[in-house]
Amino acid sequence: MMLQELLSEEVIRIPLESTEKNTIIEELIDLLDRARKLKDRNAAMEAVLERERIMSTGMGEGVAIPHAKTAAVDGLVAAFGITRKNVDFQSIDEKPVRLIFLLIGPMDPTGPHLQALSRISRLMHRSELRDKLIAAATPAEILQVLGQEEQKYL
Repeated sequence: MMLQELLSEEVIRIPLESTEKNTIIEELIDLLDRARKLKDRNAAMEAVLERERIMSTGMGEGVAIPHAKTAAVDGLVAAFGITRKNVDFQSIDEKPVRLIFLLIGPMDPTGPHLQALSRISRLMHRSELRDKLIAAATPAEILQVLGQEEQKYL
């Protein structure tokens, strides 16, 4: 599954208004809820925050991928945001983040959820892509940049 199949302009926010990890997660959850991609907003929020309590999803290099599996969705859903300033996400490299992908999958099957996490992680290790995303001015541009990168490298 391609990321641009999971994302749409309505679930991309640049810049994010929030400046703290939990409120960023909530802002992205709200985008999914407004787009009618969640069956239960509160259950989705709690699942993501619970996963975050276990271990931070700040993967390093300025990227975080908060994610969870929950019955609050029927299928894999995603949202994306870019912060105005660096945010402490308790990342593995102890550096702040600006790029946040939120990924929520159903309890079963596990495969698509893991494939999407892997795809995001692989793409985000490319510094050129991270720079292009931060420079993007609109959600449409984000989708275009992601689509071009997926075609080239995956």
